[in-house]
Amino acid sequence: MFTGLIAEKGIIKHVRKESGVLKIGIQAPQLCDQTLKKGDSVALNGICLTVVTITKGIFEVQAMLETMQKSTLSDWKPGRSVNLERAMCLTDRLDGHLVSGHVDGVGVVVDVKPEGSAKRIRVSTEKKLISYIAEKGSVTLDGISLTVASVASNCIFSVAVIPHTLEHTSLGMMLPGGKINIEVDIIARYVERLLVSRDSRETLTIEKLVENGFL
Repeated sequence: MFTGLIAEKGIIKHVRKESGVLKIGIQAPQLCDQTLKKGDSVALNGICLTVVTITKGIFEVQAMLETMQKSTLSDWKPGRSVNLERAMCLTDRLDGHLVSGHVDGVGVVVDVKPEGSAKRIRVSTEKKLISYIAEKGSVTLDGISLTVASVASNCIFSVAVIPHTLEHTSLGMMLPGGKINIEVDIIARYVERLLVSRDSRETLTIEKLVENGFL
């Protein structure tokens, strides 16, 4: 599990395909100096991957074909910045929100508008995901825990990003048309599953959420 709070921006050093598996090398001196070891889990732009080697400030991870298909990973090239977070310990503070590191889908940045020193970013996503995204709720974009500012009826939602986050993550370089990994709030998924499992013929509605005390 993760919190969506980025520890370091890493730089992709190499991307290689070996026997149907993608091997990615990431330069991350801070993370590598923090007792990172083989077998540890690290979220790269929100994708939970396992460390397989560590050498002189560079660690390698492996990714399967399914991960490439469901995320932006297939577009990664050497020189790209990626957001990094180590898996949390049970004793850590939960300052963001519960993040599993399992990407639900890929969104497309519609526009990026300055709001003083901050920015508002609008993202278009799939219809099947927008139902899990609620105003003032949590969403993970490229591994970053963010609060949803608004949700429109055309499958577009927006987030407001503070200057600190813009400076210390890849969001500061995000442009319209850019692809971004999306993980919806895990609690929303369990709420839906709980309600639907009571009667497989029912679908989740606002009325049912109110009836069961969620709103």
